[in-house]
Amino acid sequence: MEQPELLTQSDVASTTTSVMKKLPEVTLAFWIMKIAATTLGETAGDLFAQTLKLGYFLTTIALFLVFVVTLVVQLRSSHYKPFFYWTVILSTSMAGTTMSDFMNRDASARYLSGGATSLGWGPQGLGMGYPTGAAILISILLVIFAVWKATGMTFRIRDIVTFRGEALFWSAILVSNTLGTSMGDFLSDSSGLGYAGGALLVTGALAVLVLLVKVPVVPNVLLFWIAFVLTRPLGATAGDFLTKPVAKGGLDLGTAGSSAVLLTVLVGLMAYAQVQERRTPHTTEREPVARRAD
Repeated sequence: MEQPELLTQSDVASTTTSVMKKLPEVTLAFWIMKIAATTLGETAGDLFAQTLKLGYFLTTIALFLVFVVTLVVQLRSSHYKPFFYWTVILSTSMAGTTMSDFMNRDASARYLSGGATSLGWGPQGLGMGYPTGAAILISILLVIFAVWKATGMTFRIRDIVTFRGEALFWSAILVSNTLGTSMGDFLSDSSGLGYAGGALLVTGALAVLVLLVKVPVVPNVLLFWIAFVLTRPLGATAGDFLTKPVAKGGLDLGTAGSSAVLLTVLVGLMAYAQVQERRTPHTTEREPVARRAD
């Protein structure tokens, strides 16, 4: 039997892969920032579409363009930068808010704020309703995951380092945030639970996911994506709770004031994440594989 070849220093260098980390580690701080970003996405989306009366159609187009610009910046970055990453998360949350509203709502007065009789230019909504809109978004999300799986690329965030992997990741993020908005609005507006009740229900579901992390047969990757979707309706219900009138079960803090406070909190968290990131390496090392002679 032939003995394994000894690897020289140059061999080790050639078989070790050092890759730049493009996405963050999933920690408690990650989820806090995710909820802050999605809550701000809800209040900011409503600020442009309803308070400023731009309407769902114009606001959706504008915020989708913002998403494209922030995504290009993120994709062109050589390594993970918290301000770039969380700006894209925020833009997907804002765009997801108005995309969901445009799909599910119509021009009836019950969707208008503060005595408004119309919103902006163009169609006010397609009026699909939350169940139909959610079914369409779930189908799109499943197609994205099916394509993702067919490529053979990893679903683990920390191992996504290619352009194609990031493109699939952000496509799933945009659709999941739109889906989460639909779920949150359904819980708040149509389920009878109200804003606080909807938030408590989603919080309970997230608590179950935390417990399932300890169950070996349940893949953590699956739990991550379920949690990512569920934190969006939590942000949607929390945002509505902050901004909607007291008569509707909200705190009536307004979209502008709530958005300003949430933006301050999110920027502070991003600054903290940037400081922490500077203390950690930007690359991850993959171990070399021993080579044997033929």
